[in-house]
Amino acid sequence: MSTAQGGRLTTHVLDTATGRPADGLALSLYRLEGDTRTLLKTVNTNLDGRCDAPLLEGDDFRIGHYEIVFRAGDYLRSRGTSLAEPPFLDEVPIRFGIAEHRHYHVPLLLSPYGYSTYRGS
Repeated sequence: MSTAQGGRLTTHVLDTATGRPADGLALSLYRLEGDTRTLLKTVNTNLDGRCDAPLLEGDDFRIGHYEIVFRAGDYLRSRGTSLAEPPFLDEVPIRFGIAEHRHYHVPLLLSPYGYSTYRGS
């Protein structure tokens, strides 16, 4: 993997059922290399549904494959949402590739029964 100078990775989670940022949602970032999945960090979103710092930047930002696992079930339960057991959405994994030396933004729009993502700016 080559190092990408100046790039960074960020995320933002919106709770579309309430129309508010998903604050306090835990997520984990992994680097994928072949069959190896390496945990890079676990963080919680802030009051704005964002992380206080980029998930990757500087020398840690590299071209390659990644996965963010959003702990949707834990977040929804903490907000008093009644979920079936097992819940329809518990952990939401988003796998993506970083191919450029740029800003990558991977937002999550979340509700108890659906989600969407896209490459943001």
